[in-house]
Amino acid sequence: MQNQSKSTKHLHMRSDHHLHMKDEEIIKKIVEDNNPQLFEIIYNRYYRRVVDKCHSMLKDKNLAEESANDILSKAFEKLEKFKGQSTFSSWLYSITYNHCIDYLRLKKRLHYPNWNKNNNIPEIIDDAEEDFPEISFSHLNKVLEMIHPEEKALLLMRYEYNLPIKQIGDSLRISESAAKMRIKRAKARVLYHFKNIEEDSQI
Repeated sequence: MQNQSKSTKHLHMRSDHHLHMKDEEIIKKIVEDNNPQLFEIIYNRYYRRVVDKCHSMLKDKNLAEESANDILSKAFEKLEKFKGQSTFSSWLYSITYNHCIDYLRLKKRLHYPNWNKNNNIPEIIDDAEEDFPEISFSHLNKVLEMIHPEEKALLLMRYEYNLPIKQIGDSLRISESAAKMRIKRAKARVLYHFKNIEEDSQI
C-alpha cells in the first residue's frame, strides 16, 4: 500500500513537471519519445484560445468549438512536420486560420478574388510605406470586421504572429507572391477604413 502511494505521488510529480514545460519541449517528447499522452497538455493549454480565434472568424460558438477539436486533432497528426521555424502557437494558429478559411470558402462561398473585385479601394499603399499607425483596440476590431476574413487572417498571421510570407502562403494554399499582394491590399484596406472612421469620429 505504501509503495503504491509512493508510485502515485511520483506519477503526479512527473505530470506537474510536464505541465510547466515549454510547448516545444512537450512536442519533442511526444515525437521523439513516442509519448502521445502528453498532447493532452497541449490540448488543454490551447483549446480555449483556438475556440476564440475560430469564433472571431466563423461567428458561431458551436461551430467554433467543433472546429477547435478538429484543428487540434489535425495539429496532433502533423506534429512531425513542426520544425520550430516559428513558435508552436504561431504554427497552430496558421492551421486554425487555414481551417476557418477553408470552411468559409466552401460553405459561405467567400471566395477572395470575387470579393476583392466587388470591394475595390481607391489606391494600394506602397511597399516602402511605414507599418500601421497606432490604432485603438476598438477601432482595430471594427476595421478587421470590415475586411474579408482571408485578409484578416493574413494580417494576423503576418503582424501578430510574425509568420514568414512563404508559411502564410502555404497555410492558405496560395503562392508566396499572391500572399504578398493580398497582405498589401489588406493593409491598404485597413488604413482606408481607419481613416474613414477617424474622420467620422471628428464630425
